[in-house]
Amino acid sequence: MSEEIRIRRMRPEDIDGVWEVEKSCFPDPWSREAFEAELSGLNPTVYFVAEAPDGRVCGYMGVWHILDEGHVTNVAVHPDYRRMGIGRRLVESVLLDGRQKGIYNFTLEVRPSNEAARALYRELGFREAGLRKRYYSDGEDALIMWLTESLPVL
Repeated sequence: MSEEIRIRRMRPEDIDGVWEVEKSCFPDPWSREAFEAELSGLNPTVYFVAEAPDGRVCGYMGVWHILDEGHVTNVAVHPDYRRMGIGRRLVESVLLDGRQKGIYNFTLEVRPSNEAARALYRELGFREAGLRKRYYSDGEDALIMWLTESLPVL
């Protein structure tokens, strides 16, 4: 089924679907307006969505491009679509897009309790590099993870 899921750039008409995924995944979700702002063109952001064969948005991922670094803002896969490799495909798509733009270093925050996400990030080369105390609204800390790649040899 994962191969039937299409990964593509997010469009403004995807916001409702992305917001539904957001609400299904997080106890303190971003607002719909926050996603509108992310796509406004005022911020250096790139978002990808995972689209099911029926057109439903079943996952998404965002990254801010800040100079030569990518800062992952959020990654979410709807609970009905988990454990199908969609999260991996989203992260790989964002990393490839960044590399094509000369971005080889990426960072993100993840809950220490989110073992599945931490394992995926480690498999993709991210390493734990620090801790943000009481980062989440419920008081849980955030692990800071980095993926640092060397520049390609020309």
